[in-house]
Amino acid sequence: MSIGWRLAAAGCSVDVFERGEAGRGASWAAAGMLAAGVETEPGERALHALNRRSQELWPDFAAELEAVAGIDVELRREGTLVVALTRDDVAQLRFNYEFQCGEGVVLEWLTPAAARQREPHLHPQLAGAVYCAADHQVENRCVVRALKRAFLAVGGKLHEHTAVSAVDISGGRVTGLRLGEARHAAEVVVLAAGAWSGEIAGLPPPLRPPVRPIKGQMLALRMDAAAPLLRHVVWTPKVYLVPRRDGRLVIGATVEERGFDGNLTAGGIFSLLEGAWRAIPGIEDLPIDEMSVGFRPGSRDDAPLLGPTAIEGLVLATGHHRNGILLTPITADGLSRFILSGEMEEALLPFTIERFAAAAKEEA
Repeated sequence: MSIGWRLAAAGCSVDVFERGEAGRGASWAAAGMLAAGVETEPGERALHALNRRSQELWPDFAAELEAVAGIDVELRREGTLVVALTRDDVAQLRFNYEFQCGEGVVLEWLTPAAARQREPHLHPQLAGAVYCAADHQVENRCVVRALKRAFLAVGGKLHEHTAVSAVDISGGRVTGLRLGEARHAAEVVVLAAGAWSGEIAGLPPPLRPPVRPIKGQMLALRMDAAAPLLRHVVWTPKVYLVPRRDGRLVIGATVEERGFDGNLTAGGIFSLLEGAWRAIPGIEDLPIDEMSVGFRPGSRDDAPLLGPTAIEGLVLATGHHRNGILLTPITADGLSRFILSGEMEEALLPFTIERFAAAAKEEA
C-alpha cells in the first residue's frame, strides 16, 4: 500500500490486488515497534543500516501520511526499555549493550532503581535495564488505515478479496497478472504478498521468493487509559510489551515454524502471559482484550527481499520478517524511486534476490 501510494502520487496508474482485506495480515497483527537499536544483532550489519535509515525516515513519513489521510498514526517517542530479571539476564543484556554501542546505537545503562523510576510497575527484584531513546513505536493499525485512505486519495485503485493466481511473463519481462480466469495487463508488478509471496505461480523457480510463514501468537490486555500500567515499550527476556493510547497493552510474540497454522494454543498464550507477568506482576489484574495470530514473511536469512529481478518489470518487496512496519518508509521510497527512475538506493542493494544466487555459487 505504501509503494502504491508513492507511485500513484507521482502520477502512475496503480492497482493493488489484495487476497483479503487490505492491511489485515501481518501488518494488523504487528506491534508497531520501531526498534532499530535494541534489535541489532551480530552478523546483521547491512540490515542494521537499513533499519536505522528507515527509522530516521519515520517522523517525516508519519507527518506526511497524517496530513494526507487525516488519521493520527500515534508515533510515540517515549523510547524503549530492555530489562533483565536474573543474573544470567544481566550478563546477556551487558553483552548486547556493548555490542550495540559498538555498532553506533545510543543506549543508556540503568540501575534497577533508575528503571523503576521510569516504569514504577516493573518487578521489585529487577536486575538491570537498558534505555534506548531512539526506539519508538507507531500504532500499526492506524498506519494501515491511513495508508489505505492515502492511496485512494491520490487515485490508486484497490481490489480487495481479489487473489492473484499468477504473474504473466513473456519474452523475459512481466506482462501482467492472472486473477483466476481474468487477466490484468501491467508494465511493472511489485510482488508484496508477505508470507504468501512464494506461492504466486508463473515465476521461474530461481525467482520465486524464498519466503515462508513464521507464526506469531499475540495478545492484548486492557489497561486504564488514564492511568496505564506502562508508558514505554518494554522488552523482557521472553516477550515485549507495547502500551497503546487507548489503554491496550500488546504482548508478543511467539516465533513458530508451523506454516499457516492459525490456531491459538494454550502453550503459546501461557508463555506470553508468564513472560509478561515476570516483569510486570500487575498485569494479572488486567482483563484480556484480544488474542490473535499473524504470519511474518521470513526469508532464508531473515532479511527482506527488495528490488529488481532478472525478469524485467518484476520487483520484490517481501520477506520483512519482524521489521515490516519499521521498514515501511524506506521500502516505499526506495522501490518507488527505482520504478520511476531505475536507480536503486544504496541501502537496498544488499537485499535483492541475487544474494541467494551468489551464495549458491559460492557453496558450489
